Amino acid sequence: MMVALEVTPAWYLVLGALIFSIGAYGLMVRRNPLVMFMCVELMLNAVTLTFVTFSRMLRDTGGQSIVVFVLVVAAAEVVVGLAIIVALLRKRPHATADDVALLEG
Repeated sequence: MMVALEVTPAWYLVLGALIFSIGAYGLMVRRNPLVMFMCVELMLNAVTLTFVTFSRMLRDTGGQSIVVFVLVVAAAEVVVGLAIIVALLRKRPHATADDVALLEG
């Protein structure tokens, strides 16, 4: 006999903490700029999940409106960040995060 589990806000907070930890670990360990960029995006998504969870728990729309602004900033970051990363990787295909100094002038 299967027992149905109730999904509480704690599940979402644990999921957000797990996703943020994976992103932070990837950011510290990996040296590929594209992978580091994806890890930062993963961390941003974990934070937005936490904002939405607390907004739902407190029955306040403030957290959800902050999520909209975070997603707008993340979209702008994607445009600028990917342009820089593509410029770096076109110059040196096997570049690491330490090679950002190559983009001078």
